[in-house]
Amino acid sequence: MATLEGKPVSADDLLPLALTNLGHFTTFRVESDGTVRGLSRHLDRLVRDCSAVFGVALDTGLVRDCVRQELAECELPRVVRVTIHDPGADLARPADADEPRVMVSTRRAGGPPATPLRAKSVAFERDLPHVKHVGLFGTLHARRTAQLAGYGDAVFTGHDGCVTEGVTWNVGFVDRDGAVLWPRTGALPGITMALLRQYAGSIEHRDADISLERAAGMAAAFATNASIGVRPLAAIDGIAFAAGHPVLDRLRERYLAIRGEAL
Repeated sequence: MATLEGKPVSADDLLPLALTNLGHFTTFRVESDGTVRGLSRHLDRLVRDCSAVFGVALDTGLVRDCVRQELAECELPRVVRVTIHDPGADLARPADADEPRVMVSTRRAGGPPATPLRAKSVAFERDLPHVKHVGLFGTLHARRTAQLAGYGDAVFTGHDGCVTEGVTWNVGFVDRDGAVLWPRTGALPGITMALLRQYAGSIEHRDADISLERAAGMAAAFATNASIGVRPLAAIDGIAFAAGHPVLDRLRERYLAIRGEAL
């Protein structure tokens, strides 16, 4: 089910989004107690991206109200997607799209993925990589390409050959000294990534330029987003990683220990 500011979404509401693909979103997991890890960061992202896409301020109080209403009849935990778009957007006049509204949709929240992920590298750079926008054709085409080649997902490399991010996740690496390295440029500033850095404890985190050649020398690699938490990567292309590395266990433990914020 999906609602647009408290009312069931109609085809007329969705048609402009489908035809113009102009909008942005964030996705988070609501736990059984009704809390969300990093909720304030998700709201900040929506505000920042709304300014970038539509040039207007977003009412975060309205966002919270819409999410609470959508969840009222749902069994928790639940994965929530908040999409911001203007139902009046027109393909010929995107400059007139300045009345964005809040759409909320949910899906069942599963447990952590049972197996490490195998990813295929794909040369691809998202438009406006700092914005979590709804333009997903290129990313989903890369995922399809990887899956047809026998992989679980795709990881992107930029024009300089360095790894940037996954299709819907950030990618991190663990070097031989146990430090966590994150791609320096070209990636969406992920909320889960930010939380792992905020609650790092004794784990060192650094930004780095990581080519596929350099990735081959890493001890471990992982994918991370709000839905999956921390998921080990078994391989990128033919580069194998240690899925059971102790740093990955510590990252997962620290993430699960983060106290959620009430909606």
